[in-house]
Amino acid sequence: MNRMHSPPPTTEVRRARIAVAALFLTNGALFANIIPRFPGIKADLALDNAAYGLAIAAFPAGAIVAGLAAGTLIRRLGSARAAVVGTILTALGTVLAGFAPSLPLFVGALLFAGAMDAITDVAQNTHGLRVQRRFGRSIINSFHAIWSIGAVLGGAMAAAAIALGIPRSIHLSIAAALLATVALIALRYCLPGKDEDATLAAATTEKAPAVRLRGLFSPRLTITVIALVIIAIAGTLVEDAGSTWAAVYLGGELGAPAAIAATGFIALVGAQFVGRLIGDRLVDRFGQQSVARAGGLIAAVGMGAALIAPSIPGTVLGFAAAGFGVATLVPAAMQEADELPGLRAGTGVTLVSWLMRLGFLLSPPIVGLIADTAGLRAGLLVVPLAGILAVALAGVLSGKAKPPENASPIPVSESTHGG
Repeated sequence: MNRMHSPPPTTEVRRARIAVAALFLTNGALFANIIPRFPGIKADLALDNAAYGLAIAAFPAGAIVAGLAAGTLIRRLGSARAAVVGTILTALGTVLAGFAPSLPLFVGALLFAGAMDAITDVAQNTHGLRVQRRFGRSIINSFHAIWSIGAVLGGAMAAAAIALGIPRSIHLSIAAALLATVALIALRYCLPGKDEDATLAAATTEKAPAVRLRGLFSPRLTITVIALVIIAIAGTLVEDAGSTWAAVYLGGELGAPAAIAATGFIALVGAQFVGRLIGDRLVDRFGQQSVARAGGLIAAVGMGAALIAPSIPGTVLGFAAAGFGVATLVPAAMQEADELPGLRAGTGVTLVSWLMRLGFLLSPPIVGLIADTAGLRAGLLVVPLAGILAVALAGVLSGKAKPPENASPIPVSESTHGG
């Protein structure tokens, strides 16, 4: 059996990989800095579960309002510049949320931050996938692993600020300035040129002419996009359950001390990081489809068991299983969307990223309403449901790893690489 051998990435590409990783790190850390502040904000504003869920939904609502603009901005500014501009403005939004003295102002700040975060999300994924094509193998999951590190870092920064008694507004201002500076430095090392150039090969494949004629009205393409959106939503539902409800559930219904209640979210993003860290190797070996199905099953069984037999340790482990299980779902959906033939640069990623925000938008108020009527334990059934959806729809993902675009047809014997 012959194999395709790709040349090693250049220094420019390696530096660009580090730069994109820095963008994902700052994006993960920005919002995570305010998450541990949510219980305090909820108490200061005297919100019940339903009102709190609706307020938090302002962030994804802003993302949905602005999300479709990401593709246009990427084509005008370039994905790297768009990501950095979005990062700076998202940082500003988190600061405004920290200063907000009333519910309307808090909601408005989250709307703005969510809108800017949507632009950052699409742009950094677009640039990351461009770097991946130049790199010659799957690395997109490693970027999302760095995002998970950023989330843990941001949560730790917030926890330290709370422990030191630093006021919310000052803490978030310092975090925003620091992370925006990191993003600006990273911009210097991103890939130059327009993103249209990076996707030229994909736009001229054999399948592209037919798709261009039918556009997004192609039934097959439409169904594929919808399935990819649902897969991405499955991943976001689990992330939202950890960030919005883990501490509330552990501290409220299960009676965990505040320090222990915080470990639910930490366990989820920590396990998610591990899943994304090994995700690229698993995808290269087994394909996106198999990895997504196995991960969905782990999430459904792990969190399902924790909800059937609730306990503090079991729930923390359940959130960890859920985070590990859905670790590759959003990167897989983004990559598959980016490779849809016949679409302009950033279009596929923009569509999936925009529509997947419905998960973040609908989950907090729905879970909050269920919690106020049937208990938060019932509301958290969205987590195993997300795992089931991933298993059911994984068929739209790639069954096998695709050869890199920069691969050269150099035959490599099995004996050379041990099969």
